[in-house]
Amino acid sequence: MPESPLPPSPPPIQVALVEDDVFFARALANAIQAAPDMRLSATAANCRQALLMLDGPPAQVLLIDLGLPDGPGMDIIRAAQRQWPRCLVMVSSVFGDEAHVIQSLEAGASGYLLKDSTPGLLVEEIRNVHAGGSPISPLIARQLLTRFRHAFASESAPMPLPAPSGLPQEEQARLSPRERQVLDYITKGFSYEEIGALMGVSRNTVLSFVRRIYAKLKVRSQLEAIYEARAQGLLAS
Repeated sequence: MPESPLPPSPPPIQVALVEDDVFFARALANAIQAAPDMRLSATAANCRQALLMLDGPPAQVLLIDLGLPDGPGMDIIRAAQRQWPRCLVMVSSVFGDEAHVIQSLEAGASGYLLKDSTPGLLVEEIRNVHAGGSPISPLIARQLLTRFRHAFASESAPMPLPAPSGLPQEEQARLSPRERQVLDYITKGFSYEEIGALMGVSRNTVLSFVRRIYAKLKVRSQLEAIYEARAQGLLAS
């Protein structure tokens, strides 16, 4: 019998890069171009070039630094949300403080990584965010989650909860035991690799659990998932 033809490969992920550090940008561009499932579609070194870039064909993932020489990268995130609404934005920055992280997520970023990440890891996280994940450096995640736990525990200054999802109560809590386990590990600040090791599954399996959690809770990021899960009583406060 003749062999069945192989299924066509999916088109490469179109990646745009905004980075003013010449050496870091070159290393990251080389890593992206070496990845068989990615294509570096556009680059910019400052806000002016980035705004011009947004007038062109949209990318699927935009990787952006915040400390640009002629303005804040936050403005580019907001502009990308308007001009490339289907594009997923991931921040790569030296700024690990709470204010920059929260402002970036509020502006529309789907992930936030510190620049201590290697180009190879950033390429892997580009795949992650394109697949529906919301990568955040473990150090940042732990800092934020500690703050959220303290805020939820404080009666004098409670953390505002997200608006109810509108689902009946019996539907709000329909997470499987494994999905609840993944969500619990996320709340504790574990990375997807660490969760996979703890559960004895692959990173891709963890990502599948995360996508189902996001769909059921109607959220787009880890922090939104934690807010919504606490609001629905799925996590201990």
